[in-house]
Amino acid sequence: MIGVIGGYGDVGAQASLFLLEWGKRPLRIGGRSLEAAKAGLGDLFPQAEWRRADLEDTRSLESFMDGCELIINCAGPSWRSSARVAELALSRGCHLVDAGMDPGFERLRGGYRHTAVLYGAGATPGLSGLLPRWLARSFDSVQTMSYYSGALGRFTASAAEDYLAGATGKDNEALTAWRDGGRRPAALSRKPGTTLPFFAREVTLYPYFDGEAEFVADALSLRDGEWHIAIDGERVPLVLEEVSAQFLTDRDSAVKRLCTATELDSAGRQPYFNMLVQLEGLVRGENITRTSVLRAESPAALTGAVVAAAGMALAEGAIGPGVRPLAEIPEPDAVMKALSRMPTVCDLKVLEQSVNELLQNVEGEL
Repeated sequence: MIGVIGGYGDVGAQASLFLLEWGKRPLRIGGRSLEAAKAGLGDLFPQAEWRRADLEDTRSLESFMDGCELIINCAGPSWRSSARVAELALSRGCHLVDAGMDPGFERLRGGYRHTAVLYGAGATPGLSGLLPRWLARSFDSVQTMSYYSGALGRFTASAAEDYLAGATGKDNEALTAWRDGGRRPAALSRKPGTTLPFFAREVTLYPYFDGEAEFVADALSLRDGEWHIAIDGERVPLVLEEVSAQFLTDRDSAVKRLCTATELDSAGRQPYFNMLVQLEGLVRGENITRTSVLRAESPAALTGAVVAAAGMALAEGAIGPGVRPLAEIPEPDAVMKALSRMPTVCDLKVLEQSVNELLQNVEGEL
């Protein structure tokens, strides 16, 4: 049986639907406000078992995990609860996939020969680390990488809190790039009014460099690399720097302000998530540039798809035991293959063009 904690939230409901469609394991859906969720979503999951799972109640979590071989954790805020859920799963010999991050995961790494925990198993982090490694398999060697991801959608309070925890964490170095095979602090700057292919409006680019980016740079033996978050909207860039500082002293107010900004920026617009990965390298001695273009219907839909795909790959035995971020699994193919079963959520193409060339082509079409 697969149990999905937070299985009726924005991300959890998507993951549950994909796992139900996959149909290879019975499904258990859990959360704190179970009755209201079951009344609203029960018709979507007629064969699923519903059981209470409260992150603040250890007994309810233990009861929820009884009989499960795999737990998918989509509940939040993940940065202050997910490691504790993972510890419970590990103590019961139950595999776990978590869409979020928690600093406590680091103390759990290593030492587990029969149980697997995958964390950071969402869109970013997660797919943001897998996709470059998957694309790199079509090269003999890779020299440079440029990464852009951006989304439009309303933040829930949990999503906003996790976002700010990541932005203010010691793992994230703003404005840092990978240059000549190493970190280069302050190498980049924020770029408002930037045009990217497949983005309907101008965005503000926020360069960043975190542990996942460093892992990818090392894994691909990059000479140079850049990672950017593209913020679509007028209000989020205005409040983001302020609330990032405020988060350290007044978490609730910072979360509320960011939620309001995303709600105003996305009002009347269609949600989306775009990810562009450009690699330059050698193929049979020839210099080649390739760009993977991933377009999803919403941030929650893509995150639900990725965490479900990771769960499917793990349940099928394609991922071995151990505690690690999703981006660091030895082989990305199994998760990417599972993700390809969900074309209604995300569209992935690999094009023999640079991001700049794609921009010119898209503008020409418009």
